[in-house]
Amino acid sequence: MCMNMALSRGLRCCQRVFSWIPVLIITAVVLWSYYAYVFELCLFTLKNPLEKVAYLLVFHVCFVMFSWTYWKSIFTPPATPCKKFQLSYSDKQRYEMEERPDAQKQVLVEIAKKLPIFTRAQSGAIRFCDRCQVLKPDRCHHCSVCETCVLKMDHHCPWVNNCVGFSNYKFFLLFLSYSMLYCIFIAATVFKYFLKFWVGELPNGPAKFHVLFLMFVALMFFVSLMFLFGYHCWLVAKNRSTLEAFSAPVFVGGPDRNGFNVGIRKNLQQVFGEERRLWFIPVVTSQGNGHYFPLKNRTSESHNPLLANEDMWDESDDGSEEGSLGEFI
Repeated sequence: MCMNMALSRGLRCCQRVFSWIPVLIITAVVLWSYYAYVFELCLFTLKNPLEKVAYLLVFHVCFVMFSWTYWKSIFTPPATPCKKFQLSYSDKQRYEMEERPDAQKQVLVEIAKKLPIFTRAQSGAIRFCDRCQVLKPDRCHHCSVCETCVLKMDHHCPWVNNCVGFSNYKFFLLFLSYSMLYCIFIAATVFKYFLKFWVGELPNGPAKFHVLFLMFVALMFFVSLMFLFGYHCWLVAKNRSTLEAFSAPVFVGGPDRNGFNVGIRKNLQQVFGEERRLWFIPVVTSQGNGHYFPLKNRTSESHNPLLANEDMWDESDDGSEEGSLGEFI
């Protein structure tokens, strides 16, 4: 028994270590690109001082924004359901004492009446996570890699070694956009010297390898990122997550892929906030706190006793702002 537990811990430890390999690969490629562009191209190849200064200035702006958004995507912890969605001691006892699945479902239904929950499992039951022992808020899913329930989970991304969800979705989108900008700027400014090295106008040397390879890598990453970024722009416009695009969320009236689609402008504001000057900066501006999202069809909201009497949420709260319905809406 002890040996099995030690083996399990060892495997989990190895998994955590290996999960950083994709991030280290990206970091290594970016650091090499920095050396190749700044030193081999700008300092050793370019002769025009004005061109050097202009290239270096714009490059470093792109590099800083890329690094900032990548850092935020990696190290922003996934948002998890607040205590209001966890079973209380008495509710947990009631749930565990019931032997029949139908009776257990009914216990969850009674608890969910006090919470802003509108989505259901495919069976029509209240979505409940046995591992985390929480009622899942709308758009929340359990990540087997992070081993926790993640609010508005989009997907687990190995390239950032993190779950992309409510807390860092804006940062992830900005990371994709600044990655594209970084790649296209490198490709556009390197192209002239790529041709000169290719046809032999510039002498052979270490810079030739770096410039040629820099061009190919920048274009390759740009094409890959372009498709991924375009897909996520479509998801934002439709107010869907990657998981919801593959499996439509289920409401009381049945599955509806557009259940959270409240119009392009409001969909954008949910992710980026209302202050447009902050849209392109990796700071927290997303609306709400990930537990409640406005519905396209608001008639179902009027049947929820919590939303019919907003004070129920605030009065039952223990004082933390995390559970305030006022922040949800």
